[in-house]
Amino acid sequence: MDADVSESAGPPDDSDDSAAGGNESRSGNGSGASAAGHRHRWLRWTALGASFVVLVAAGVGWWLYRKLDGNIRTDTSAAAELKLYERERPASVVREAENILLIGSDSRAGDNRKYGRDDGGSQRSDTTILLHLAADRKSVTAMSLPRDLMVWIPVCHRADGTTTKKQFAQFNWAFEFGGTACTIRTVEKMTGVRIDHHMVVDFNGFKDMVDAVDGVEVCLKKPVDDPDAHLKLRAGRQTLDGEQALGYVRARKSIGNGSDTERMDRQQQFLGALVNKVQSDGVLLNPTRLYPVLDAATKALTTDPGLDSLKDLYELVRGMRDVPTDKVQFLTVPRQPYAANRNRDELVQPDANRLFKRLRDDDPVAVVPADRLRHDDEKNNGKNNAATDTPVASGPTPTPTYSGNNAAADLCKQ
Repeated sequence: MDADVSESAGPPDDSDDSAAGGNESRSGNGSGASAAGHRHRWLRWTALGASFVVLVAAGVGWWLYRKLDGNIRTDTSAAAELKLYERERPASVVREAENILLIGSDSRAGDNRKYGRDDGGSQRSDTTILLHLAADRKSVTAMSLPRDLMVWIPVCHRADGTTTKKQFAQFNWAFEFGGTACTIRTVEKMTGVRIDHHMVVDFNGFKDMVDAVDGVEVCLKKPVDDPDAHLKLRAGRQTLDGEQALGYVRARKSIGNGSDTERMDRQQQFLGALVNKVQSDGVLLNPTRLYPVLDAATKALTTDPGLDSLKDLYELVRGMRDVPTDKVQFLTVPRQPYAANRNRDELVQPDANRLFKRLRDDDPVAVVPADRLRHDDEKNNGKNNAATDTPVASGPTPTPTYSGNNAAADLCKQ
């Protein structure tokens, strides 16, 4: 029986081992497939999560873009009136150069009423600057036009549909007579410079821009206490917030000699310090810090249709961001007290026309502080009055120099 059993049992069947091996193989493949499945699911969820984050970021970015873009107000009425007078406007001389008229409105309506009386909603241009961007974008020249400068104001259309007459009056009346279009045409007739774009900036927007960069540093030779300007400052180097900055650039009687000339110089110096702060602190490269600046700036602006989008403004800023601060120059048009009224100004000729021509032709100008310019003039006059046989060397015409400052200047060291 044992033999029968032994024979019956026979040798081990290789098929059993194969079956067992097959089961083991299937078991191993199942574990691998399960792990791969987990990995695939994890990758799918990761991709889905990343896509969601990208979509949210894109949505937030689009929302921020639309918000900033929507802040900008468009002045279509000025564009329409300028079109009516296109034939009499000067032509652009240098295609890639740009001239932008910056207008600071002194309206006391709305949120601005605390800075003075609202005379029925009328407004005049408190500050007007012709900003010239060189064609090569290697320099920027900002020329201030005094509000009390006596000029010829052309026939302009009022908002109520009536028309003004051509008249010789102080410059800031142009804005009251016919708004931005009248101001632009007055500047173009006076300078022969074609205005490509314009921006009107209001009080509160200026304050918010200063606050957005955490204040701007200035240097005062004497303390200031001016209740009318809401301003009380100590002497020396200090950082002004938006409210203080607004009082500082608008104060007239409490700082220096009380003249509008000195006030314009102070405005130029402050704008230079603001430009320097934005560039030196890397604001343009830091989205977290840049957004509040853009928000404040766009809320403050009313522009022509050619600059009324965030894309347009970005292109403008991108062209200026690599300009060295020492090539961002501020000066005032050559002027002197008006002969018929010492409280008004008139152009100094031919100096003013020479400056206007250089801006039209995109030729360089240079600026130095007023004290240094007076010293150099006195020194040169002394040399000219002295008898000499030394021949004058011939060469290229030197770049003309005007009284002013650049954005890199440390005003506490002047």
